[in-house]
Amino acid sequence: QLQLVESGGGLVQPGGSLRLSCAVSGSTWSFHAIGWFRQAPGKEREGISCINSSDGSATVVGSVKGRFTISRDKGKNVIYLQMNNVKPEDTAVYYCATDPDYYCSDDGPDATDFTSWGIGTQVTVSS
Repeated sequence: QLQLVESGGGLVQPGGSLRLSCAVSGSTWSFHAIGWFRQAPGKEREGISCINSSDGSATVVGSVKGRFTISRDKGKNVIYLQMNNVKPEDTAVYYCATDPDYYCSDDGPDATDFTSWGIGTQVTVSS
């Protein structure tokens, strides 16, 4: 069993930065990659980034490409999502997720491939 806990969310002004963390615990030997997702009110959950634990290869997709980066601290089993130049449309609940069979590819994460999810952290971008 894997447990994922997101943290670092909050209120940030447009153009500002925020760093989210995803701490993985439990059977940490069983996961190979982590995906970051977000869900805004009334919208579907959107995959935005993923990273492979073994070599750190990563993908960022969609409207956050060029503004968000993903990284990991392999020793601590923590995955980070650095959010720069945030915009009001980045307002959402952000989730991290994993699955024993998932590996991050250039296509980015698809929510249907994941079985273990954190409870999310709220990010609000507003002046």
